[in-house]
Amino acid sequence: MTSITPNFAPHPFGSELKIDEIIEQLSAQKAWEDKYRTLILLARQLPTLTEDEKQHTQEVKGCENRVWIGAILNDDRTFHFYGDSEGRVVKGLFAILLAAIENKNSQEILSLDFKDILNQTGLSSQLSESRQNGIAALITAIQNIAGEMTPAE
Repeated sequence: MTSITPNFAPHPFGSELKIDEIIEQLSAQKAWEDKYRTLILLARQLPTLTEDEKQHTQEVKGCENRVWIGAILNDDRTFHFYGDSEGRVVKGLFAILLAAIENKNSQEILSLDFKDILNQTGLSSQLSESRQNGIAALITAIQNIAGEMTPAE
């Protein structure tokens, strides 16, 4: 899960689609059906990983659907995270997390309040316990990668 190329598994999250915009869009929606549609639209914008790309990831255990996550440490010590999921809702939730962590350094990632981000979207109260557990496992994987891949000063 290290240096491949800067264009490995590109996605628009964090660059074209900012976390603040996603939070604003989701928090304005009151009905779960509207939030669900938005999650599906976000999921569609996260490219499906090829089998070769999946070889450069780790599978996240504890998720209802299969989820793969990988990261590249950029020269400026920020991260490019990428991944995929078999489930559309999980993939949409993953896209939200990617928007929050893309091109951040390990300290920024480790200090993020992911629970607050999800609360701001209004999604937390509407996710099943198994999905909440899966998202918690995904957040833990992100934090572990950010902590493990950080070069010594």
